[in-house]
Amino acid sequence: MHSLLTGSRPYILLVLLCLALYAPGQSALPPVDRDEARFAQATRQMLQTGDLINIRFQETPRHKKPAGIYWLQAASVGLFGETNANAAWPYRLPSVLGAIAAVLLTFALGCVLFERRVAFLGAAILASSTLLVIEAHLAKTDAVLLACILAAMLALARIYAAAREARDTDGRAERETGWAAPIVFWAALGVSALVKGPIGPMVALLTVAALWLGDRRAGRPTRLIARLKPHIGVPLAAAIFAPWLIAIMSATGGSFVGDAVKSDLLPKLISGQESHGFPPGYFLFLLSATMWPGALFVWHGIVWAWQNRWEWPVTFCVAWALPSWIVFELVPTKLPHYVLPLYPALALLAARAAFAVTEGGIPRFYKWDSRLALGTFAAIALAISVGLVVLPLALDGRFSWAALVPLAVAIGLSIFVLFQCHRARVVPALAAAIIGAAFIFGPAAQWVLPGVEALWLSRSAERLVQKSASTTRPNKTRPTVAASGYHEPSLVFILGRQTKLITPEEIAKAMRGDASLLALIGTDKERRFRGALAGDAARLKALGTAHGFNYSKGNWVTLTLYRLMPRTARAARAPRGSR
Repeated sequence: MHSLLTGSRPYILLVLLCLALYAPGQSALPPVDRDEARFAQATRQMLQTGDLINIRFQETPRHKKPAGIYWLQAASVGLFGETNANAAWPYRLPSVLGAIAAVLLTFALGCVLFERRVAFLGAAILASSTLLVIEAHLAKTDAVLLACILAAMLALARIYAAAREARDTDGRAERETGWAAPIVFWAALGVSALVKGPIGPMVALLTVAALWLGDRRAGRPTRLIARLKPHIGVPLAAAIFAPWLIAIMSATGGSFVGDAVKSDLLPKLISGQESHGFPPGYFLFLLSATMWPGALFVWHGIVWAWQNRWEWPVTFCVAWALPSWIVFELVPTKLPHYVLPLYPALALLAARAAFAVTEGGIPRFYKWDSRLALGTFAAIALAISVGLVVLPLALDGRFSWAALVPLAVAIGLSIFVLFQCHRARVVPALAAAIIGAAFIFGPAAQWVLPGVEALWLSRSAERLVQKSASTTRPNKTRPTVAASGYHEPSLVFILGRQTKLITPEEIAKAMRGDASLLALIGTDKERRFRGALAGDAARLKALGTAHGFNYSKGNWVTLTLYRLMPRTARAARAPRGSR
């Protein structure tokens, strides 16, 4: 085992693990509603228009997030994709690379705080966590943000380690960190702000504050803040973020910041935005599922960390995770990915606690809390795998043979992990759980989920439109579609920017003025649509239907594609006596 952790081998092994976890499904999964489809469509419009400053989804400004992630996605699509293609994987590539970078940075950070074996296991726990696997498959900000925060925390850990060393030797053998670590720290915060606003700086600066206050209360303060060189670092971070901010403020007449605060930040701080309000404790409640399979030992890691919180590496991880976790729990709006920037600290603590078992550092390992953790691990593994079997049956009425692979792995993995933990062989159990996760998540992302037709209503609608275009448009040009009763962003990404998401009355009016327009009407809007057409409703021709489950709203939707036939065509078909 020791030979595998020398030199560059750990980095190679971690990259291979990440590829096994993140590569499956990248090209198979259609664009996911709602955030991913919005990000991808806005990036596509950025490429189509050449406007790299003002972010829009169709004609609606997206004054919620800075432009950093859109630039990364645009670069990825420019290098590896086509602007007008419907493939989502080029837009997801920054998230994949961000997730891999985060895992490698976690290992590097763990080497500063702990032994290489702890660092490697902690990085592997993070890599296989359910939440990061999901984020690596979505063209969003969070995986890239995690990499930025980890770059800052790695620099901070080096600075803090040097400060502790200087303090413990009374300055006699003070080891200076130089300029590299502070510059990396502030530059990473500047980039993180360009990716997702204040989240990165908040996590890092709360960690700094907690470390500084903790050391002062212990009566042995460090020169941590001075070593960060804020007089140079703050202007550096501002220089990274400010140019785009100035440009967007100029392009929007100064409305960007006001809109971002009023429509995005304040609603999250005041109440549950978009029905995502939950009470404090929400993230703790989800931790076992979102950090599975590493959650097998994360709770022991938390308990062990609190018992050993005055060891400086543990102090660092606690200062990283605890203050920001409290903030996220207190904010009314909660989504599972909010606490992802804190997972590397928990992963490293879980890994350190796992090795503590082998060293006799957790003597009560066999008590009820351990049995609860083991039972929860097995329950989540079986819930995921059984869910993959049930989902195609429930939504499509068919059995997916590919779902048997995750089910078999989950059953075998649960038995093996329980057996190993019973013998106090926690590290092999965690290693098996991490490897097994790849055989559960991989088939799920590559075969099971993409094969559930009912989940991808926009894809079904696209096939319906393509079939119609092949018979009604000899030149194969993409028709313009207006939709009502199904207004998900993925429909715009798949059918194109010209897709109209409007009311039935607006569609009826538009069809009278444009005979080539196709209408995609939900069953609940059918009566209003026909009523708005009045006498012209008789000229409607149904071209087909698409049926699926709108997971964004939790309801079934049936869409009918209509074309308004010309009056002359109807007259030509009418019986001779009826003219």
